[in-house]
Amino acid sequence: MTSTPQHFAPRWSDDDRPALPGAGGERETLSAVLDWHRATLALKCAGLSPEQLNERAIPPSTMSLHGLVRHLAGVERWWFRIQFAGEDIPLLHYSDDDPDQDFDDLDGDVAEDFALWRAECDRSRQITAAAASLDATVVRRSTGEPFSLRRIMIDLIAEYARHNGHADLLRERLDGTTGQ
Repeated sequence: MTSTPQHFAPRWSDDDRPALPGAGGERETLSAVLDWHRATLALKCAGLSPEQLNERAIPPSTMSLHGLVRHLAGVERWWFRIQFAGEDIPLLHYSDDDPDQDFDDLDGDVAEDFALWRAECDRSRQITAAAASLDATVVRRSTGEPFSLRRIMIDLIAEYARHNGHADLLRERLDGTTGQ
């Protein structure tokens, strides 16, 4: 029995990423660039089946598109919710005993993991919007050093940019699709 593959994002040709502002305030610009990178990851995953999203297409790396989504959901939660907002919630796809669950344990439902990633992105946006300023600072739990919302946003932009490069390579190996 064959079934129609589920798709978790718009088709690759439907590039509906938000336009980046040519001018604007710092919060607006950083938020727009981060959202553009989030949308880019969704676009890289567009139109693929769960099997394709789970495929580790560049051995010996254990990276997959599904794993990248799981990883970035955890990164969003860690930096915005746990570190910055101080929410007392569990880490996603991580434990001291199994720190690479995000990439190694892909047994979960792909659609649920995409929904969780989107929910974490939405919560990050809410936290960013509610902050008094980008200068709002918290103490980083692991080091005790001060960390501003500005720095968190810049670090997340770099994290997404790096992983979108990985997603480019994975997608090209899966079906030959290339693009921005």
